[in-house]
Parts: sequence; C-alpha cells; structure tokens
Amino acid sequence: MGSRPSKGRRGSRTVAQEAPPEPTTIDTHRYVVVALYSYPAGGPAECSIRIGERLNVLSDEGDWLRVSSTATGRESYMPSNYMAKVFHCWLFEGVSRAGCLRVLGVAEELLPHNQAGSFLIRESQSRSGAYTLSVRRSTSSSWDSVKHYRIHRLQNGWFYISPGLTFPSLIQLVSHYSETMDGLCCLLRESCFIQGSNNVPVVTGPPPMAIRKPTLNWKDVDSSMLFCTDKRDVEESLVSEGLREAISSYMFMTEDSCEDCGHKYQA
Repeated sequence: MGSRPSKGRRGSRTVAQEAPPEPTTIDTHRYVVVALYSYPAGGPAECSIRIGERLNVLSDEGDWLRVSSTATGRESYMPSNYMAKVFHCWLFEGVSRAGCLRVLGVAEELLPHNQAGSFLIRESQSRSGAYTLSVRRSTSSSWDSVKHYRIHRLQNGWFYISPGLTFPSLIQLVSHYSETMDGLCCLLRESCFIQGSNNVPVVTGPPPMAIRKPTLNWKDVDSSMLFCTDKRDVEESLVSEGLREAISSYMFMTEDSCEDCGHKYQA
C-alpha cells in the first residue's frame, strides 16, 4: 500500500516515519518479448507474426532477429524495433505512446482480449527515470478510450501518480490501484493481453545465439548472393536471410522481376 502524508502537515509529501517494507524490485532477467507490429505488413493471412504475440528469439543478427510466435509456432525474421521486452506482463521497455495504443487494441487491428481496465506501464520517452501508466477505460476503438497517467519518481526512489500517495515500487503501485481507483478512471483489472503468454510462466534460460557475419563489401555483392535458392548457398552467403527477405519484399511490392539482373524470385 502507498503512504499518505501526515494529517498534521497538510499538503506535505513526506512519508510515514515507520520504516517501509522491503521494496519489491523488477527482475531484469525475467521478461518476455512481444510483437508491436504485424509482420510482414499485409492482411491477416499474409502475416507470419501478429501484433501482441509473445515471441521466442531464436537468433540475433543485430537489427534483425529470427523469432517464433508462441501462439502459432510460425517463424520469421523481424526488425528488432518491431518488438519490445515486457516485465511482469505489464512493464514495457522501449514502447512509444503510439505503440502503447496498438498493443492495447486501439489501432487498425482491434485486439478483443483487452477490455476496460486493461493496462500497461511504459518508460517515459520525454523524462528520464519516469514512467507512464496507460489504462483502457472503455472497449471503444477510439483513441480517447485509453487514459494516460504520468508516474513520477522521488529522489528516494519512491513512485507516485498523486503526490499524496507514494509507493516504494511500481509493483506496489499496481497492486494498490488494482484494489482502489483513488483518482484513476477505473481499476487496474488485467495487464495488457499478450497472445501466447497469459497464464504461461516465464522461463529463464541462456540468451539467444548471436550471429555475426563478416563485414560485407557491397562492391563484391552480385545477384546470386541476394536471390540464391539453394539451402547450402543460403547458409554460406555473407548476406543475412533477414536482409534478403527485406529486399525480396521490397522488390515484390515494386515489380515482378529484377530488370537489371533478369532474375525471378520468390517473396
């Protein structure tokens, strides 16, 4: 529970004199990875990964990662900025305000599992060390169906939304507002729904295998390296599979064949 100021000092932000309980901290080694976008872009039938799905990272190639969806089992290469780390199912790392609205279901793809009271906390992009609590207050798909509250941090490390009520940790803040509104638009009922993750325990393990290919000189690249189809050639190529898929997708959207090299390809 939070700590309110003494009645004898009206408006004071000081906390109770009794020693607070040991704060519950965020375990930075236990998290899940969630898709912030559907990828590749297109209709639902064309996407290997859907927004809001929990992902397993199979390999790390820097800006591109090979991932699999725990909801569908599908695998795909995906840009690293198309996904986010999530702690305790509600603390999102590196998510913008627009990304927050997408995963809460206020976007072109409405995620039906997020109802009134669904919430997440994200790091503030404008203030270092601050956070924002985002709560769905209705099931409407309009942008104003999500209310945002800035979470401030005191010099002693405690957190607050309203200055009269402070908490030693984000976990205790969430616990309090799950029991009483105390000025919020509604109770915090359930964390933002993550497909393939809810009610599934987080399993910690070794970090994903990082793959670093030799530095590539683009002057040495020819069409066979970009459009190779033989599996052995793909494994030995200096061009990563993620980059080849990105080029192939771009070519697919612009024309049916590469006029310069004369190659046909599959997107």
